[in-house]
Amino acid sequence: MMPLPEGAVLAADDVRVALGGRPVLAGVSARFAPGAVSVVLGPNGAGKSTLLACLAGLRPPDGGKVTLGDRPITGWRPPERARALGFLPQIPEIAWPVSVETLVGLGRLPWRGASSAAEDKAAIAAALDTVGMSAFARRDATSLSGGERARVLLARALAGAPRFLLADEPLAGLDPGRQLDAIALFRAQAAAGLGVLLTLHDLPLAARVANRLLLLHEGRLVAEGTPAEVLTPERLAQVYGIRARVTAGETGLAIDLVERL
Repeated sequence: MMPLPEGAVLAADDVRVALGGRPVLAGVSARFAPGAVSVVLGPNGAGKSTLLACLAGLRPPDGGKVTLGDRPITGWRPPERARALGFLPQIPEIAWPVSVETLVGLGRLPWRGASSAAEDKAAIAAALDTVGMSAFARRDATSLSGGERARVLLARALAGAPRFLLADEPLAGLDPGRQLDAIALFRAQAAAGLGVLLTLHDLPLAARVANRLLLLHEGRLVAEGTPAEVLTPERLAQVYGIRARVTAGETGLAIDLVERL
């Protein structure tokens, strides 16, 4: 199978999912291109994680389709799809007492037979350096703190040199300084050509990291655009049931949550 062409997009077309008879996604369509940070926002139960799972090929939609490049996501062989899409789940779990270096090396499995040992070693080292965890390479991964674990699992995803990085709540569990580091990392990766797609709950952090926001409400895409276009007081009242003051600041939008409506 041909590799993914440069500039290829990841797209959802009228994606519909129901769980337990309840609609979770109700006809969501969106396109994600390389070179940008896209953030999916929405209240609990809006369908953010389900949309991410569908885009990653981990959950087939009940209706509609997901495409990667010029073919359905299901039309890619698993190793080829895994080379193109790096996925970071919401709950960072490490089940085995292996070294950090070994754990990050699992991100190279899709390249087995297509890369050399030297290439794999260089990719692992580069990924650890990117997340600031090179000094932990020999540590037992199960001994890490929650924030350290999150960074190592991000390194595992990056070690596979994906074209798109899909991360579900990647800032959860990080202290404020590490959150800012992660935001800078995502922006830098996008500037280098990676397509970055995140789900987040924190509105100011989302406004700070995103080139583009997608706002879900009750399984539907209700707004899409820049943070200033999407995070208006009227829309925050509609979707979150809150009264908020939104002002432009030096580092992005400042959102003051005033009261529950």
